[in-house]
Amino acid sequence: EVRLVESGGGSVQPGGSLNLSCVVSGFTFSNYDMTWLRQAPGKGPEWVSGISKSGSSPYYLDSVEGRFTISRDNAKNTVYLQMNSLKPEDTAVYYCAVKIEDKLLKGQGTQVTVSS
Repeated sequence: EVRLVESGGGSVQPGGSLNLSCVVSGFTFSNYDMTWLRQAPGKGPEWVSGISKSGSSPYYLDSVEGRFTISRDNAKNTVYLQMNSLKPEDTAVYYCAVKIEDKLLKGQGTQVTVSS
């Protein structure tokens, strides 16, 4: 059974930082690219960042470029999203996701709230 479990969310003030983690199981992690998505209240899901299976070639949504850093540890079956200089518009539920056999699978999400 594929499982993705996100953690690390919370409430911070603008300019603060959070480091999200996603531990996966049920598939060979090192064989798949990984993605972080987010969904703000009343909005559709938005792709935030992705990383190749080797950890090279990370890519980012324009609005988070330079503030967020995606990384992975294939030995720990974990993907991370370091988020710095957070803004109120970053408030959302954040999900890690993987596409397996054309299905996008994601975890339960972790809430990030940025507010003064």
